[in-house]
Order: sequence, then C-alpha cells, then structure tokens
Amino acid sequence: MSITRHESRGEASPTGATAEQHELAREQAYVDQVYRRLDAAAESARAVAADGHARGRVDNEGGLVERDAMVYQAARRLAALDSAHEGLVFGRLDSTDGEARYIGRIGLRDEDRDVMLIDWRAPAASVFYQATPKDPMDVVRRRVLRCVNSRVVSIEDELLDVDAAPDGMPIVGDGALLAELTRARDDTMHAVVATIQKEQDDAIRAPSRGVTTISGGPGTGKTVVALHRAAYLLYSERRRFETGGVLVVGPSDVYMRYIERVLPSLGETAVTLRSIGEVVDGVRATRHDPPDVATVKGSNRMLTVLRRAVRDAVPGAPTELRVFYRDEVLILDSHALRRLRRELLGQQRRNRAVERVSATLIDALWEQVRGHRALDRGKDDFVAEMETRDAFIEFVDRWWPVLDAVETLGRLADPERLGRYADGVLTLGETELLLDSWSDSEISIEDVPLIDELRYLLGDPVEHEVSYDPTSELYDETVREVTTVDDRRTGQQRTSQRTEDDPHAHVLVDEAQDLSPMQWRMLGRRGRHASWTIVGDPAQSAWPLPGEAELARSDALEGKDQHQFRLSTNYRNSQEIFELAARVGRAAVPDPDLPEAIRRTGHMPAHRVTEPADMAEEIRRAVVELRDTVDGTIGVVSPSRRRGEVESWLNGQRDARTRVLDPLESKGLEFDGVVVVQPGEIATEGPAGLRTLYVVLTRATQRLITIAPDHAWIPRS
Repeated sequence: MSITRHESRGEASPTGATAEQHELAREQAYVDQVYRRLDAAAESARAVAADGHARGRVDNEGGLVERDAMVYQAARRLAALDSAHEGLVFGRLDSTDGEARYIGRIGLRDEDRDVMLIDWRAPAASVFYQATPKDPMDVVRRRVLRCVNSRVVSIEDELLDVDAAPDGMPIVGDGALLAELTRARDDTMHAVVATIQKEQDDAIRAPSRGVTTISGGPGTGKTVVALHRAAYLLYSERRRFETGGVLVVGPSDVYMRYIERVLPSLGETAVTLRSIGEVVDGVRATRHDPPDVATVKGSNRMLTVLRRAVRDAVPGAPTELRVFYRDEVLILDSHALRRLRRELLGQQRRNRAVERVSATLIDALWEQVRGHRALDRGKDDFVAEMETRDAFIEFVDRWWPVLDAVETLGRLADPERLGRYADGVLTLGETELLLDSWSDSEISIEDVPLIDELRYLLGDPVEHEVSYDPTSELYDETVREVTTVDDRRTGQQRTSQRTEDDPHAHVLVDEAQDLSPMQWRMLGRRGRHASWTIVGDPAQSAWPLPGEAELARSDALEGKDQHQFRLSTNYRNSQEIFELAARVGRAAVPDPDLPEAIRRTGHMPAHRVTEPADMAEEIRRAVVELRDTVDGTIGVVSPSRRRGEVESWLNGQRDARTRVLDPLESKGLEFDGVVVVQPGEIATEGPAGLRTLYVVLTRATQRLITIAPDHAWIPRS
C-alpha cells in the first residue's frame, strides 16, 4: 500500500498537469454537476411559484389558499437554494468501503432521488467533524474543498486511516484548518463549517433542551460554534425553532454587523439578530455609559428605584378631587388619593389598572354621600353622572395617565424625585452619577434594560395590549432581522403564540460574561420557556461584580437543564501574541481559562514607547506598517475617552481595511493586525479595565503593536 502525498504544488503527473491540478479538475467536474442540479431545483421552484400564482386566479377561496401554500413553499425553497450558492460544496469523505460522500451547505438529490450532497447538519454528515486519526469512524480520507462561487480553488486533505487507504490515494495540501487559520480576515465573520473540530461539533450538536453553555478562552471559536449551533437547531427541529423564533444577542452594533452573514451562509435566515442595545422593541441604543455609571445602572439595586418611580404620583398630578353633587361637596384629599393609589397598585400593574381608576374614585366618593336627594336617586345615577362630567374625566386623565417607560425613565433626571427613589438604596455619589448621565437625552445601552423593567412594572393597558410582532409597521426598521416569506405569511400566527414576557423558542447570548443583572432580567423575560445557548469567558468580563450577575443569570435560567462545553484550543492568536495576552489575563483574574495557541508566526508583539506629543505620528506609522505586512483587516483600539482623538489623527489616512474602536466595541471581533493605543489607560478604565485589556490584546491574528509612554503596563510574569 502506498500513499501519494502532494504537499508540493509543483509535482507533475505523466500528463503534464500537477497532481493537485488533476485532483482539482476531478472535484470541479463533480461540483459542476451539483450546481447544475442546484439550478434545476431553483427552476423547478420558480415553476411551482408560477403555477401557484395561476391557481390564485381561480375565483374561490380554495384556489387562494392553494396559491398561498404553493407560493410560500416555493419562495422558501428558493431562499434556501440562493443562500447556499456561495461555497455550496465544501467537503468529501472517502470511506473504507470505497464510497465517496460529499458534504455541503444544503442537501441535494439527483433526478433519480439519489443523494448528491449531504446537508452539513444531517446526522450522516456528523462523521465529517467527529472522525479523528485515533477514531477514524470508517473514514480513510477527509477532504475540504475551498470554492469561490462555483469554482474549486484549493483542496486540503487529511488522511485518517493509513492502513485502510488504497494504493496511490493522493493526499493534497497542508491541512484545512491550518489553511483557514492563515487566511486574511475581512469585515465580516465567515462560517467555518468546513473546518469545525470535534470538540466544537460536540457543542454544536448538543441536546436542544435546556441551557447549553459554551466556554473557553479567546480565539477558541465560541461565537462561530454558537452560530453554527443555531443553524443546526433550526435544521433538526425546524417547526419548533422557526415557529417560536430564535433570538441572537451580541454585545454591540459593530459586532452584529460582523456576524450577520454567518447564518444566511449556512442556509438559515429565520433568525432575529440584535445587539444588547436593541433587545427592547422600539428602542435602540449604541452608546455605552462610563464604567462607573454602567455599574450603578446594571445593579439589582435599581429595581427598588424603578419600583418606587412606578408607584409615585406623576408630575403635576392633582392632589385633591372636589365634587358638588345634589347639595353636597364630596372631597378626596391628598391622603385619600394616596390610599386609593396604593389600593390600585396592589391589585394590578399601573397601566393595566387604568380601566379601574374611575370606578375606584367613584366608589370612594359615594361613601361620603349622606343627602336624601342623592341617596334617593341611588348609586347608579351617581355613577352615570360622574362618568359624563368633563371635570371628572379630566381629573382621571391627569391623576392616572397611561405611562410610557421611556418618559418615566426621563423623570428620574429630576434631582428631588431621584433622591426620594434612591434613598437608602444608592449612595449620594451614585445618585449624582445617574443625574449627570440622564442630563443627556440620548439613551445609553445601559438604559435599555431599565426601560424594559419599567415596561414590565407598568404593564400594557388592557385595551391596547400589543404582542411582539416582527411584521408590524411600527417595528424598528434599524434592527437587522433576517427573515423569510414565512415571517410575512405566518406573522400573525407567531404573534398569537408568543407572550409579552416569553416571545422566543431559543435565545443565543454571546459575550454573556459582560451582562449586568438588569440585562439578565431583560433577556430572561424573552426566554422564560426557551432553550438557550450561552457563550462566554469569565476572564474577559467587563462587568465588575460577577457574583451579582451570576445570581441574576440563575434566576433567568431557573429550572433548566444545563449542558457544559469547554473549548480548549486558541485558533485565532499566534503563540507569540497570546503569550503576552496570557500574562495580562493572569494578572486580571486568578486562574483564568487559558486555551492553547497552536500556531507560531515568528512575529513577536512590538511595543513602541512614545512621548505623548509624538503619539499621533507613531500611531500613523504603525497603521502604515501593518498595511504593508498583512493582507486583511487592521484594528486600532484606544481608550474610550481617546477614541475620537485617535480617529481625528488618522483622518485621511484610513482605508477600508482599517477601523478605530474603543475596547468594548472590539469584543468578539478579530483583525490580522492590531494597534493598541495606551494599553495602560485601558487597564485603568473602570474596575474591569485589566480584563478588558486582556480582551483587546487577543483581537490580533498575525501582528500586534502597542503604543504607550512606557512599559509599565506589561505584567512582570
């Protein structure tokens, strides 16, 4: 038995073509067949759609129903075929029995119904990810095909069972994973469906029920594994997850733009993508508060402040109700009104109690009636007259208006009110921080869960109850929502199945270690009966009080089965870069979860010591240097307070490959080259600053340059 290994690209076959070219031509021929079948399937779907429209011309209800069903199914099939077009075929398995099976983004059969392409999510494809040289699972050779559109541009082979390999079996390339790791990055995350490793595949195919937690240090692929898991769940239990809805929540608007192509490229489009500042319908925030302010707003102590705000009288509310009726003056003074307000709030949430306010006030007034003229006419006459009096109606509207959550939060900017609500809960310094924050009318990301809490505490008026509806014209169009025709056809059905506090069947949360207690409460409402995928690493946490957040997380996930997966290999960073980051990680937290970096580049991080006056020029030089040495993207990460300044220094010198970010915006992203500006300042920006610096240093895949006045920020060991 002999193996023909062709790691050299120039080894020629007797025909004059290299062995790799010969294998490329063979694979191209098969891929061409698959694409012809894809085109035929698309043409068939379009024909079904046309037939469906024709049946809709029949002048009866049955024809319309049949039309809708046919057009919907055809549109759904076309959407799946279209999304899979790029890189449709990416894998091949050669078995010990001589059979070759091809793996792709979707499944396809030929005209005789024989399998041409196995969907990567199907059980039959799991061996592509699970087989190893130690346990080849009857696989001799695993081949990864890299395609650009429909053209096969490279092949990477892995021989799993040497003893079972037939004589002369060609083995091409240096390995698919290594090829992927050295590929230049661009502005979006890509699916890694062709290079998923066994420990990652175990997490992707974990049980669908309960909570699946995917942990691991930087660069282990947690995010992309979680997104592939979402695609897998939609494939394996489509009715449950597509009907109920899958919500993917990430840390920032920048991050969501980075990942938004992954799921469509895997053949899934029925997923809602939202940053943590977009979770609440109709509210969108992109600005973070400073760390000290964010710590106050995210604390569970804010619950008491908000509950007091909801129970308080509204500004300008009347403090006395005086009514003249049948020779009597009936009065509800401020003490009586406070008692009635407590009574109403003890029975229902504030906005839901609106319909009971008139009756409650009238009952209290009737108790004061003593005159014979009034008593002879009876209570029904009294009620009828009160309900038609303009002055009484105006009093009710002013005393108990329907409250809006955003407006209610805005009232906390009043020092006297906030002082009362925060008394005994927040310190004077913390109260001052909130007042300064709310002096700006722009809503911050940390305000969003407070608005959500207020919505919950206030409740919806019974007559205006609105469920979550992604097809509503009032829905915020700035939120990126990947949808199919199914959303438009069955939007009303979905709405009827969801409740105010539990609208999703699955919730996927990335960078979960950063969530505050109030953010956990916000997400918990959206997945009370859902299954969850939670991605995070405590060592990278930007939230300074992990114990408090852990309690809130436990409340949000109460009663759910737990499935834990740890990813142990750092595929992103070179060993040289991660050695530096790991030193910072060990200084930031005791015993951090440090993965093993498997790749060396020979390029150590460069530490540039620069005087403050020369900082701008040194940053410009570093960016130019990275442009000349890496092919992909470049990230410039600066302390939050310096971001605008750094952007101005690079004005006119930035190209499409270069981005300026603050430390929190860099979370979840990766770049071929990174310039870190003033790492010492990043380390002192709030209680979690050192952990944040650890994150920043792990954004680079190839080259890392730091610029600071000295080396004092670098841990000694």
